[in-house]
Amino acid sequence: MFRNANRALKFRPGDGLTVVVRASLSLYEVRGEYQLYVEHIEPKGLGALQLAFEQLKARLAAEGLFEAARKRPIPKLPRRIGIVTSPSGAAIRDMLNVIERRFATVEIVIYPARVQGEGAAEEIVEGIRVLNARGDLDVLIVGRGGGSIEDLWAFNEEIVARAIAASKVPVVSAVGHETDVTIADFVADVRAPTPSAAAELVVAHKAELAQRVDDLASRLESALLHRVRAGRERLTYLARHLSLLSPVERIRRHRERVAVAAETLRGVIRTRLKLWGGELRALAARLQSLSPLAILGRGYSITRLLPDLRIVKDAAAVRPGQAVSILLHRGSLACRVEEASLPPEGG
Repeated sequence: MFRNANRALKFRPGDGLTVVVRASLSLYEVRGEYQLYVEHIEPKGLGALQLAFEQLKARLAAEGLFEAARKRPIPKLPRRIGIVTSPSGAAIRDMLNVIERRFATVEIVIYPARVQGEGAAEEIVEGIRVLNARGDLDVLIVGRGGGSIEDLWAFNEEIVARAIAASKVPVVSAVGHETDVTIADFVADVRAPTPSAAAELVVAHKAELAQRVDDLASRLESALLHRVRAGRERLTYLARHLSLLSPVERIRRHRERVAVAAETLRGVIRTRLKLWGGELRALAARLQSLSPLAILGRGYSITRLLPDLRIVKDAAAVRPGQAVSILLHRGSLACRVEEASLPPEGG
């Protein structure tokens, strides 16, 4: 089997493996030997992709890439989330809808990558590398919607698995439907059954957080008041048992201090609640102002050069006649450049 044929194989042929081959037969007349020129090999009873999946899974497991000890926890309240996926698929829309519904002010950084077909694995790897290089992301989501094993194969490539394992940022895999399993799922820090579930995993619900703060404040107030009541009861008990010694003045002073302490504690609780509420509102407002969706909503747009989707920052990077894609707050435009105007020198 010559190189141009065997380099397309997904699995590794080995001794003892029963296969079905498509080949041409030739006779080497000098030695009287027959030869088969193999064009394609398929494992008998097991698809080539499934066999390749099992082979790579066993090899990476032996290296320890699936060990639970190397898995990292996902931050409870990430400030910035990186997503590597197709910008035009249903998966990204589902994730953005979930995140906006649960906590709209969280910042999202999307790396657009092909998620199936030739070159998809390389784009996914590059997306993981680029987002890691930013140094300001708290968690990465890598994935796509459902499909056949061929559609999902980019997430079974060894280079993708090793890129996920090498990521400095915790990675959530979100590939396909709940029944779909890929090599990326085993290597990632957390496996989500669907892209929507991944968004729910990494973003807490804003209302739930607010309720949690209220619950903690209530528990704190109850605990402090309980201690105050216990202190009062203790003083009453001492006063009753020490009445023969007449420590009237001493007990009176203790009661006064307890009353002052109780009022002080109530004041501290009220002040803390106001402070935390103000900080939460300020944080929410700041996150809203930094949201890329909010920026697009104010009339801005993002221009990307086709077909590689590089973001255009300088008119000099575009030539007349080139096709560009313009991302708006709602939808996108496919355009062709007629003229590129540059600012005057020194401008």
